[in-house]
Amino acid sequence: MENKNNIDFGNKIVKKSDKQILVNKVFNSVARKYDLMNDITSLGIHRSWKNDLINWLAPQSNQNLADIAGGTGDIAHKFIKAGGNSAHVFDINKEMIEVGKKRYKNYNNLDWTAASAEKIPVSDDTFERVTMSFGLRNITDRNKSLEEIYRILKPGGRFICLELSHVDNAFFKKFYDLWSFKFMPLIGQKVTGDKEAYTYLVESIRKFPTQAEINQMLSSVGFARVKYRNLCNGIVALHSGWKF
Repeated sequence: MENKNNIDFGNKIVKKSDKQILVNKVFNSVARKYDLMNDITSLGIHRSWKNDLINWLAPQSNQNLADIAGGTGDIAHKFIKAGGNSAHVFDINKEMIEVGKKRYKNYNNLDWTAASAEKIPVSDDTFERVTMSFGLRNITDRNKSLEEIYRILKPGGRFICLELSHVDNAFFKKFYDLWSFKFMPLIGQKVTGDKEAYTYLVESIRKFPTQAEINQMLSSVGFARVKYRNLCNGIVALHSGWKF
């Protein structure tokens, strides 16, 4: 039975205290093939989605970015390449960070910290911009992480979240569900050796709040001018909010 001490882990119900351990196990398993799997399972379109995030964020040379649940650092790297001053990746998974450190070892303005999105180890009002890409689904206390993001943003700062979401076209949804539930776990098995990890990732998308619900969560922690954009019929959504 579900209660306040339980939470979803894909289609399973687990103790809240156990979810982060289970999520860590998933990402430890797939860390070294994670970006390759993103290319395969999205047919490479995830790169376009991340470019859309960066284009909407419009980095400037006086802006510093915190990329929360930043994994291997591709958003942080794109931010710097697009003209941002510096970027700092925060991710609870050390395996993912190590992959990113090796990949972007020549970037002196890209830093890394192993930390939970629910307790970001920086002072209030530190960053001009904050992003999160495909991370919010995997966080146990999403409201706490959004409160932390709001806290570390400077007044006038902006947060954009990119997340797999809910398809808004019934006809397209049938094909998307077939691809997600039948093929993605099998591809995960072939590429990473871990079918269960990708079964969880697919299930977690369906359990995730709707676009409107995420907007409400952003507003409830203080963000203003909250809006979202659907990409690819809602396969993913970009959520934007400002701190004033």
